[in-house]
Amino acid sequence: MTELATDTTLTAVDRCDRCGAQAYLRVYLRSGGELLFCAHHAAAHRDKLAEVASRIQDETSRLSAG
Repeated sequence: MTELATDTTLTAVDRCDRCGAQAYLRVYLRSGGELLFCAHHAAAHRDKLAEVASRIQDETSRLSAG
């Protein structure tokens, strides 16, 4: 069986679970599942997210990339 590679890069269709803006942070929860956040809400909740995350995919650097 061949495993397909999946691109997990966040795109314009990925939306913040808090406000609906474009997501730049994906939080994989230790309990299962994931949450998406815009840069604003990622910054506002970063400490709490780190407590519940098994992994965090942070693409906020794309906002300042030229």
